[in-house]
Amino acid sequence: MHPRRAWPALLEARRSDVSRRLPFALRDDDGFERRVGSVARAHAGELAGFDALRVTPRGVTLIAAGEDRNAAWAEINRALREAGLLLGWRDEPYAVHHAADGPVLAVVERAAARFFGLLTLAAHANGYVADASGRPTRLWIARRAATKATDPGRLDNLIGGGVPHGQAPFETLLREGFEEAGLDAAQVAQAVPGAVIELRRDVPEGLQHERLHVHDLRLAPDVAPVNRDGEVADFACHPIDAALAIAASGEMTVDAELVTLDFALRHRLLAAEAMAPLRARLDALCVE
Repeated sequence: MHPRRAWPALLEARRSDVSRRLPFALRDDDGFERRVGSVARAHAGELAGFDALRVTPRGVTLIAAGEDRNAAWAEINRALREAGLLLGWRDEPYAVHHAADGPVLAVVERAAARFFGLLTLAAHANGYVADASGRPTRLWIARRAATKATDPGRLDNLIGGGVPHGQAPFETLLREGFEEAGLDAAQVAQAVPGAVIELRRDVPEGLQHERLHVHDLRLAPDVAPVNRDGEVADFACHPIDAALAIAASGEMTVDAELVTLDFALRHRLLAAEAMAPLRARLDALCVE
């Protein structure tokens, strides 16, 4: 594979057109307007019809405050869902922050996160088998179920999922490890943290602004994952070179490809001449 055609997720991770979106803000309890995301300019007309939103050429603000904020936003989201603008409704709450380490300003349905361009968190794990020296020799790759709301049928990491309100990324990894791969908490707790990668890319649902918390999970050769929640169609354990070729080809989701690349770089699994340029490109996406 020509090196310039490899790892397309490095380009996709920041492929967004900011000119097509308007800032989206909340009014906090002190009356300050805090930007938390963005909305498509094309939807400004629909949003102007809601009393709880102030829409101007400079941006959109949810003006409901205090205890009314979540209720007003929920009503807006139900209407957007009925209008076909919110897809993949999950009845799963996501926290809304002005900054990743800031306080929770609101709680919103997960399906609304990309419509409003909100910062979300996700936890992923590369599941691998290693030789006696600890060098990875095989990598587990999952195929997403055809019924998934996002990226149906595409290849993915062994474990991966969005972080809901009230959980930390590692807690999500423990939960998803059981639901997606049938691994118990003691097994998943052995996962080692990697990079934190930030995506900001246009997607059909709106804008994916997400921080991927990467982990590596070494599994014994006789351990085979078993999906329990219906979100994974199958798993395959590939020799490491074949697995990295699959990831570099673009067959994985953008998220999973970047997570796999971080794994490959940290374990020095790529050709020496490729390591430094790829590390520099990935580091440009990392926040920690």
